[in-house]
Amino acid sequence: RKISVSTPEDTAAIFMEDMRYLKKEHFRVLLLNVKNEIISVGDVSVGSISSSEAHPREVFAEAVRRGAANVILIHNHPSGTPAPSRADIELTKRLYEAGVILGIQVLDHIIIGDGIFVSMKREGIF
Repeated sequence: RKISVSTPEDTAAIFMEDMRYLKKEHFRVLLLNVKNEIISVGDVSVGSISSSEAHPREVFAEAVRRGAANVILIHNHPSGTPAPSRADIELTKRLYEAGVILGIQVLDHIIIGDGIFVSMKREGIF
C-alpha cells in the first residue's frame, strides 16, 4: 500500500523525527505520482550548519528517471528555527521555475526545525 501526502503536516510528520536533530543541513526531495503517493525520497545534498546546496539538476534528476509528477522539497535548519532565509526563498523560486519547465510540479518546500516546521507554499512564498 502506498502512502500519500495531502498536507504540509503529512510531509512534516514523515520527516520531523529524522531531520530535527541533524547537525548539518540536509536537502531532500519527496517524489510523488499523480495521486501524490510517495514513489521515493531522494537525498540531494548535505551542507554545513547554516546552508546546503541544491542545484536543479540534482533535485530533478531522480524525479525525471522515476517519472514523478510532483515533488516536495524538504530541508532542515539545525538551529531549530525553520524560518526561511533569503537564500531558501530564492532557491525555492528557482526550483519551482525549473519544475514548470520539466513538467514536474513543486507542491511545497518544507523546512524542518526542532519540533516545528514551515510550509513555504502555505506562507505564500511561491
